[in-house]
Amino acid sequence: MTQPDPRHLLGTFIRAHRERLPPPAKAFGRRRTPGLRREELADAAGVSVTWITWLEQGRDVAASAAALARLADALRLTSAERASMFDLAQKRDPAPATAHADLPGSLLTLPSLVTVPAYLLDRTWTARAWNVPAAGLFSGWLDDGTADRNLMRFVFLSPLAQDLIADWPERSRRLVAEFRADYSRCPHDAVFLELIDELSMKSELFARHWKEQAVLHREGGQRVFHHPERGVLRFLQTTLLVAAQQECKLVCLEPA
Repeated sequence: MTQPDPRHLLGTFIRAHRERLPPPAKAFGRRRTPGLRREELADAAGVSVTWITWLEQGRDVAASAAALARLADALRLTSAERASMFDLAQKRDPAPATAHADLPGSLLTLPSLVTVPAYLLDRTWTARAWNVPAAGLFSGWLDDGTADRNLMRFVFLSPLAQDLIADWPERSRRLVAEFRADYSRCPHDAVFLELIDELSMKSELFARHWKEQAVLHREGGQRVFHHPERGVLRFLQTTLLVAAQQECKLVCLEPA
């Protein structure tokens, strides 16, 4: 099977979404093709007609992320469609990640549906929901007496984390590399930048790991804890991404 050319896939995508848009209100006369004309789309996106034409034809034309962002706005793409267009163009969307201050209840109830320790992290690794077993495991982070639920602050700024996490030096290094992978998707996010500045200032170890530029996907595997009351506990960790809001992660710890 012949591999499709990404440029032609992008061109077909743009043309299809251009043709689905209604003509502008000021349009008059009969139109032989549906949707917006290339001239109208070019005007709305602030680009040239030639650029639009060449993109739709799958020609090798330079397409900056900023120009594609204006094109996405002019095409009135949904978030999923916009992400797909940038994937086809092999570019990163310059628009900042949307902060979901109020997550839907159906998402927040996920940890309670799990019998093993489970918690839900938002894009900055702040726990937004957790179940009773997780609260019992993570004393100092998810228990009732804690105000700050950010995982990175807990790991690097709380002495309790060093006692709880059995292999704390190695786990902390890997967490920074996993955190950088999420940060790299939205490097201009103000909340991320403030958190990184705070951790770098308050934790010499975080600052050292951050400068290493290591990047890892959030991986599963065995996790060992020294619980102050229950002794040594071993779990197998699995992290699930939420399809509707992929910046959120459901972390589950199955007893090993």
